Amino acid sequence: MESVRWAFAHSAWLPCREEWLLAMRLIQPEEKERLAQFAGRLLIRKLIAEKLKVPWNKIQLQRTSKGKPILINDLSSTDANFNFNVSHQGNYAVLAAEPDCQVGIDVMKTSLPGSGSIPEFFRIMNRQFTEEEWRVITSMNNEWLQLDMFHRHWALKESFIKAIGVGLGFSLQRIEFNVSPVQLEVGKTYTETIMLLDGEEEKEWTFEQYQIKKDLHGALIILFANQETRLDDYHHVAVALEKPRVFDKKCGEVFTTDVTQPAFTELTFEDLVASAVPLAPEDPTCWDNFCSRQESPARQSSNPR
Repeated sequence: MESVRWAFAHSAWLPCREEWLLAMRLIQPEEKERLAQFAGRLLIRKLIAEKLKVPWNKIQLQRTSKGKPILINDLSSTDANFNFNVSHQGNYAVLAAEPDCQVGIDVMKTSLPGSGSIPEFFRIMNRQFTEEEWRVITSMNNEWLQLDMFHRHWALKESFIKAIGVGLGFSLQRIEFNVSPVQLEVGKTYTETIMLLDGEEEKEWTFEQYQIKKDLHGALIILFANQETRLDDYHHVAVALEKPRVFDKKCGEVFTTDVTQPAFTELTFEDLVASAVPLAPEDPTCWDNFCSRQESPARQSSNPR
C-alpha cells in the first residue's frame, strides 16, 4: 500500500436529505456525535475499504485509551505495520496513512482567539512552548503572522504527540521545533524542520508541512507548505513520520530510510462514499434531527477537534 494524504472540506459540504441519510448509514452508531468527527471516520473507512480491501460494512473501529482510532479487524501479515491518523479542525478533516511507519497528522486553522487579545492568548499558552519557539513566534512582523506561526508550531507538536500515541500527561516543552525555512514558498513540500526531544535532535522522525486555504472565489485549493499572503483563513497541516527501519543482512545493522512525501488529495462527498456499503437501514429521523439540532457544516466549522 502506498502513502496516502486526503482532505475533506466538511464545512463546504451542504448535504441534501438523501446524502445525509446515506452518510448516517455508513458509520457505527457511536461515530455520529459530531460532523467533523464523522467526516474523519468516513475517511478512515474509505482508506481501509479501498487500500486494505476490508469490506466497508465489516470494518470495526475502536479508540485506544489515548483516543486514537484503531482498526480491530484481523489483517494479513503484509498489512501488519499499516498506520493511519486523522485530524479535524476549522473547515477540514484530514487523513495520513503509511504502510510501514508510525504517522500522526494535525490540522490547525489560524484564527483570532475567541475572547481576549493575542498577547493574552499567548500568555495563557506560554507553558506549551520552549523559549526558542516563543522567540521565533514573537519575531514575526505583526500579531497575525505571530498567530500564524503559533499555529504552525502547534500543528507540528500535535502531529508528533498523535504519532507516538501519548495523552495529556506528556509535557509539550520536552519537544522543540526548529522550523526551517521560516518563509516558505508556495508549491513545495518542506521537510527541513527538525525536532529536539529533551534537548537532543531526533533524527528518526520526518515532518511534512502543508497549508490548505480557500481562495477568494471559494474554490478549494490544496497548497504545499505555507504562504505569506493573508486571506480569510489558513489551515496548517503537519504530518509526523517515523522513518522506517531496514535491517541490513550484510553488516547486521539497522538503518532508517527516508519516505516519499505525497501530495494531499481533496475528496468530495462522492469520493468519500464511492466504495461504501451501508451498515444499517435508512432512518428518516436522522434528517429531522440534523435540521433541528443545528448540525449544519457551517455551524460546526469553528469547533475545535
